[in-house]
Amino acid sequence: MKILGIDTSTSCGSVGLVDDERIIAEHLLNTPVTHSERLLGAIESVLREGRCSVNDLDGWAISLGPGSFTGLRIGVSTVKGLSFATGKPVVGVPTLDALASQVSPTPYLICPVLDARKREVYASFYQYDEEKGTIRRQSPYQAIRPGHLIQGIEKRTIFIGEGMRTYGNLFKESLPSLAAFACPSLNILHGSTVASLGLELLHLGETLDLSNFTPIYIRPSEAEIKWRETHPV
Repeated sequence: MKILGIDTSTSCGSVGLVDDERIIAEHLLNTPVTHSERLLGAIESVLREGRCSVNDLDGWAISLGPGSFTGLRIGVSTVKGLSFATGKPVVGVPTLDALASQVSPTPYLICPVLDARKREVYASFYQYDEEKGTIRRQSPYQAIRPGHLIQGIEKRTIFIGEGMRTYGNLFKESLPSLAAFACPSLNILHGSTVASLGLELLHLGETLDLSNFTPIYIRPSEAEIKWRETHPV
């Protein structure tokens, strides 16, 4: 089965094409260009380089967040349009789940971290189940101040994600004997990871309803906050 995975939840963004367990092609662009300017071109490039037409695909996979509000909306609206146009189903992969899965099996906790702005991060904790060979989320998705996140860590923990660019030194200094860090190249969520996890969901038939699925925001957007301030209940 072939599936194309899309991530627009982070500043980098990525598109990856996977055929069962084989990565066919991938596009990463870690430059300050908006997703709206590059996403369709990246999808076209990956399909062309992978010698795959949209008719060859079995489905689309999209990272659902949390992450950039604008990026998530661009990704979701794009994949909905592609699904309507092609008739191919869509599956959704939480961004933090996908990041955690990029860490090789380990006995340590895994904590993906994304910069949520406003002096907060998006984060959650994960643990590999050695018997089942799967990774399981151990806490809710949360928007939290880095200092508060640190206070709850009592075990050896591997940090991963774009949040390391802003808060990596804080974790290193505050948790000198407990903090470990994934390879920097893995801090970027790969479209092929989204595709691979999406393929599992596609096999299970866990597709999204195009009429009502939305990103995982966790907290309201700035526009929603301002609207509530000017329209009190």
